[in-house]
Amino acid sequence: MALHDPLRPAPHGDPLTTDDSAAALAPLAEALGHAFAHPELLAEALTHPSAHRGPRRSYERLEFLGDRVLGLIIAELLWRRFPQEAEGALTRRHTGLVRREALTEIAMKIDLGRHILLSTGEETAGARANPSLLADVCEAVIAALYLDGGLGAAQRFVERWWEPQLAKLGAPPHDPKTALQEWAQARGRALPAYRTVATEGPAHRRVFTVTVTVDGVPPPTASGSSTRAAETAAAAAALAGLGDGA
Repeated sequence: MALHDPLRPAPHGDPLTTDDSAAALAPLAEALGHAFAHPELLAEALTHPSAHRGPRRSYERLEFLGDRVLGLIIAELLWRRFPQEAEGALTRRHTGLVRREALTEIAMKIDLGRHILLSTGEETAGARANPSLLADVCEAVIAALYLDGGLGAAQRFVERWWEPQLAKLGAPPHDPKTALQEWAQARGRALPAYRTVATEGPAHRRVFTVTVTVDGVPPPTASGSSTRAAETAAAAAALAGLGDGA
């Protein structure tokens, strides 16, 4: 990819430098396919806000960057893999590959949860297996790879672990929200309107309940571990109510 490597950040303390830490992270390093010149970046990517101490930051800033890095890498992979497809089809494929569920699946394959640094309270509450947390930390790890080894390091990781999903892609996926929107547009109706009606559970296990309103469809309600997931489930329920799934 024709993109300049970022400047290497100066270490900001609390790196994983002990032999014990290196040994514990060896399986993860193998899965990532990269030897970190600045291991503090990986430490930051694996640190939950509840375990934030002193100079070490949590994964949240890296998650922000990793989301964009992943999006770029997947966009180019699709652009090269499907040279005849239009923008709309590529966008639907892209959405499927960068969604939270895809990230969670990769995180589980590389056993990422085992390496997340949590407070005792979050550990006891089972945060290590929380799908949303796994997805967020996976994005943070992608950012750490990018900052430490350049775009090539992040690209190698993404290509290695997303390739099975790319290989099995058939027709562009038609996600429920897009399908419901197209149904409404084809009939000259207002676009679907989503509204969050409830948010329940502790911070690491939030459950969002959403309802969707669209002319001609009884307004269904659905829940999910994120607003996006709940909206998708509500759209799917609305489509099911149409009978023809269109």
